[in-house]
Amino acid sequence: MKTDAIVLSKIGLASSAFLFKEISLPELKQDELLIKSEAFGLNYADVMARRGRYKEAPPLPCVIGYELVGKIIEVGNKEDQHLIGQRVLAFTRFGAYAKLVITKLNAIIPLPNAKAEIAMALSTQAVTAYYMSDYISTIRKNDIVLIHAAAGGVGSILIQLAKLAGATVIAKVSSTEKENLAKNLGADYTINYVEKDYEKEIELLLKGKRLDISFNAVGGSTIKKDMRLLGSGSRLFLFGGAELLKGRWGIFSTLNFLQKMGFILPIALMMRSKSILGINMLKIADNKPLVIEECMKAVMALYESGQLIPQVGGIYKAVHIAEAHDYLESGRSSGKITVFWP
Repeated sequence: MKTDAIVLSKIGLASSAFLFKEISLPELKQDELLIKSEAFGLNYADVMARRGRYKEAPPLPCVIGYELVGKIIEVGNKEDQHLIGQRVLAFTRFGAYAKLVITKLNAIIPLPNAKAEIAMALSTQAVTAYYMSDYISTIRKNDIVLIHAAAGGVGSILIQLAKLAGATVIAKVSSTEKENLAKNLGADYTINYVEKDYEKEIELLLKGKRLDISFNAVGGSTIKKDMRLLGSGSRLFLFGGAELLKGRWGIFSTLNFLQKMGFILPIALMMRSKSILGINMLKIADNKPLVIEECMKAVMALYESGQLIPQVGGIYKAVHIAEAHDYLESGRSSGKITVFWP
């Protein structure tokens, strides 16, 4: 079985990293189905993979991508043939940058009417946000919550979930436009970290109080700052390493990134009653697919009830994949970026 795909052919700039070519797909297994893609979403992990900083990515050349919207055209077993023709939102373990995509039967959710760009914002990023905020460790009423990259795909959903829980939200962003977006989504305070030291600003805001939760997609030097800001019973969710991409010196940049994060002893966490939770949704999808399914359904229900407003950050055609990647990597984007096939 053949299909057209956007193939990550080498590490580096988006303008030279991708090739449009035909690839071969394997035969469907009993627990799999085949989807004709309408559109797929971009995630920051895609940028990390293109830059050679995401060790989970397949060996080059490969097709990356975690989610898509499309119609089911083939099913691997006889019992589920009724699914053929259904339009769905689907998760994949890579492979979403293709016109035909294979995924698992339990990695889909019906999507009869919603626009693809809305569905994209409710997939990987929203599921990640919900997993952290409502599944693995619930946000409580009156918690004080810091959200890094608060205008991004995960951050914009986290603001809304935190406010639904009754928390006070501090949104860390990089521009005035993103401050306005965060406020419109319900953030109580915004901090432009480009203009001000966010640690000092939060200390002024809290007036002796401490943070209860930090959702951190940045890593590096921000970890030590967050740990100083967090109080007893607090949690730091680490679900990204955006600061790593700022380095230009290969292994030395990686070592510097790790050094900035510091070395934390488990006994110190116990004595201070603080927790650090590492989040890698690819591992959850690999080992606990039913958790992903539960989170997907919960997020969709919140959207359908009007409690969650997805943020569309950009719409691109497949031929402009390099521009879409550059925009996401630039830090100027907010919300979710979706790429459509012709």
